[in-house]
Amino acid sequence: MGEVSARGSAMEGDCLSCMKYLMFIFNFFIFLGGSFLLGVGVWVLVDPMGFRDIVAANPLLFTGVYVILAMGSMLFLLGFLGCCGAIRENKCLLLFFFMLILFIFLAELAAAILAFLFREHLTREYFSRELKRHYQGHNNTDVFTSTWNAIMTTFDCCGVSGPEDFEESLFRLLSPSKMVPEACCQRNSYPGDVSVEQCVSGSMVFRHNKGCYSAVVDYFETYIYTAGALAIVVLTIELFAMVFAMCLFRGIQ
Repeated sequence: MGEVSARGSAMEGDCLSCMKYLMFIFNFFIFLGGSFLLGVGVWVLVDPMGFRDIVAANPLLFTGVYVILAMGSMLFLLGFLGCCGAIRENKCLLLFFFMLILFIFLAELAAAILAFLFREHLTREYFSRELKRHYQGHNNTDVFTSTWNAIMTTFDCCGVSGPEDFEESLFRLLSPSKMVPEACCQRNSYPGDVSVEQCVSGSMVFRHNKGCYSAVVDYFETYIYTAGALAIVVLTIELFAMVFAMCLFRGIQ
């Protein structure tokens, strides 16, 4: 009986040891991924070659840098806690790791639920209505306006459905002499500087005539399956991480 018990204890110890090293390797890769993203974000912000100025000129890219920094910092901390907690068999670190990844998982779940509940706010009509009400034209201090300017510049588009979205809008009230904002103008299609005056006065030749709703949907349609597969992989990794952490936590005496 004692021999059976000893064998059971030895198997349990081997299983715990295997779980510990699996969790260490698993979190080491998370740590490396976080370090890489953190390094990229810091490099962009302190780069002496002028890349920061290029990024800063585009609000979407500038925001993306801080998103990369936040993700890198989170993964760096997550991987560090997981590695230290596993290799040192520290219950406090493992518990903190479990709570952190559980919080991330619940936040992602809440975001998915909110996206489903407010999916009607992602329609073309909703964006057109909001654009007419709040877009001001050339105003970098207004977040809504600067965001739309960045979208139109990045995706080479104009309005939600097209330039006609600016008819009877706040933008036309503030700038009655302009048919479209400068963000709708083509700047690289012709040699030299394109006449912005002709563009904003209504010339179809010098402006982008495709709506941003279609432009953005067409752009992301290519990556929709990749994004879905990536989301499934991330959620699976998080679930395995929580299971590993909890099993190791319960196995440590």
